[in-house]
Amino acid sequence: MLFCSIEFIFIFLPIVLLIYYLAPERARNPVLFLSSLGFYIYGERQYAPILLLSVILNFFAAKAIEKAKNKKKRRALLVCTLLLDFGVLFFFKYLGFTVRNLNRLFAPYHGGEAVLPVIKLVLPLGISFYTFQLASYVLDVYGKKVRAERKFTDFGTYLCMFPQLIAGPIVKYTDMAGQLKKRKYLSENLEEGLKTFTLGLASKMLLANSCGAFWNRVQVIGFESISTGMAWLGAFSFTFQIYFDFNGYSLMAMGLCRMLGFSIRPNFNQPYLSKSLTEFWRRWHVSLGTWFREYIYIPLGGNRKGKPVWVRNMFIVWLLTGVWHGAEWNFFLWGVFLFLVLMLEKLLWLPFLEKSRIFSRIYMAALIPVSWMLFAITDIKELFVYLGRMFGIGTVALSGNALHTELIMAFKSCGVQWLLCILLILPFPARWYEKHKKQRICIFLLLCIFWISVYQIIYTKSNPFLYFRF
Repeated sequence: MLFCSIEFIFIFLPIVLLIYYLAPERARNPVLFLSSLGFYIYGERQYAPILLLSVILNFFAAKAIEKAKNKKKRRALLVCTLLLDFGVLFFFKYLGFTVRNLNRLFAPYHGGEAVLPVIKLVLPLGISFYTFQLASYVLDVYGKKVRAERKFTDFGTYLCMFPQLIAGPIVKYTDMAGQLKKRKYLSENLEEGLKTFTLGLASKMLLANSCGAFWNRVQVIGFESISTGMAWLGAFSFTFQIYFDFNGYSLMAMGLCRMLGFSIRPNFNQPYLSKSLTEFWRRWHVSLGTWFREYIYIPLGGNRKGKPVWVRNMFIVWLLTGVWHGAEWNFFLWGVFLFLVLMLEKLLWLPFLEKSRIFSRIYMAALIPVSWMLFAITDIKELFVYLGRMFGIGTVALSGNALHTELIMAFKSCGVQWLLCILLILPFPARWYEKHKKQRICIFLLLCIFWISVYQIIYTKSNPFLYFRF
């Protein structure tokens, strides 16, 4: 069930909120847990048992880790739990990729035939996100940062909470433990949650979908047939699409949590205002970056053990960041690209970029779309064709009139949305909203935006979020 669907907005959510608020306070976590399972079953009936088994396994495993007094036993329990959690993720997300590549490697020695049976699996929604939440929980219990949860329904609520189950943010148990036991139910939380949800809904329906439609059109034309100008417009469209799509989902998740009395941290902090890729990745998908820093980078030694170890640790983190997003070679390439650029920045020109007001903006305006193409195009051959088109290699030569016509048609189809995207990544709209969000004019605008978004839901055939694929 999608947040941007009539079923969710006008049926599921009102019913859940009504039951949730009418229930006694002690029953609200069980209500939320069961409704979250129902939310997941509606869309992923065949994989719901895997989610439920993961909850049961990690609930009892964490208690066993906490109770074990022998250090070796505690470590063995931790390793076994993590192997099971990540083993399930590997099976669904990476096994098919591994088999395909092993077959390519060994097929020449077996008459060109596949050595292993081809495996085609559908990735369960949310598995990458809830696996990382499970790992952070058992690691924090093992490290004695938090006590193992005693109530099964409270732990199930933490892991399965429908606002952030499918596409994050990745919320640590240490940030939720207190809220699971006691939280405030105020009318202003419901109002603020609805406002935030509306902003996320509009980001998805009015901006991300339009930019995505243009990017899809570029793909339909074929990368061999596009001009340099169209290649850059396509890259910019995807750059806007992925931000307003994923940030839209995160805002909707934040709004829903607020309605339920929870507070979760923002997952984005105006990343496209960054002056460097280093700054960008402190502002983009904050929960994922925090997870890798706390559970991979720092345990490996961070930057405390000399430059060679630091470079190794950075490489591991960014390679894993790429792999986490998908089981295709372009994600490996994307992770290595990010690592190389970040290393160049940190070792050479980061101080200059931080002081620059103009060059750093030009640098990021060119770098970010290129990096997103490495992310978006899974076929390596097609990827290099597209990058070639962006930089004029083998590009289609257009006459002046043809180029003019192409650009005019592009801006007619998506120009207004691009201008709105550019405006909304600037700091002024956010400042205006924070200042006026309680005034009638702002509430009226939000109501208009909400109903326009609902209209788009009704007349749009499909509204999947990009990060559902990961």
